[in-house]
Amino acid sequence: MQTSSILTRPEPRLPTPLSLPLKAFPSVLHSRTLVATLNRLFDDQIRDGELDFLLQRQIHISVDDAGIEYRLSFDGDRLIAGDNARTPDLALKGTLYSYMLLASRREDTDTLFFSRRLHMRGDTELGLYVKNFLDGLDLDSHRIPAMLESVLRRSLPWYERLFG
Repeated sequence: MQTSSILTRPEPRLPTPLSLPLKAFPSVLHSRTLVATLNRLFDDQIRDGELDFLLQRQIHISVDDAGIEYRLSFDGDRLIAGDNARTPDLALKGTLYSYMLLASRREDTDTLFFSRRLHMRGDTELGLYVKNFLDGLDLDSHRIPAMLESVLRRSLPWYERLFG
């Protein structure tokens, strides 16, 4: 059985000085930017009801080393920025590197959670829905996510050398 290289290397972390520009903006702006992007990317999935599992639920995504967080929910028509005062139903926590591994599909969600690179707290059923949605995405049908995946895959070795 082959062990994933992610388990044998220290995790690269974004240096604090590089995260300062990101921290300058309030989390609600980060969340609004993310949901605007995701609404465009997942337009077909939203219309087909594939995100209905998020209806009136809130997810909190924390990028620890970047010092930023996102909160999102679904109102039935579109993803919306979540309420900072509300306790999230699901909280995801990890480093920028871990999320890059996930988005590039270099590592799968199970590997990242079992290696404790990503952490989940809260409604595990909702977490499974999110995981299955992400795993089931057909990136070939989305030009921008497929391009982003390719860029991330090429960027990861540089990120590892610079910050590892």
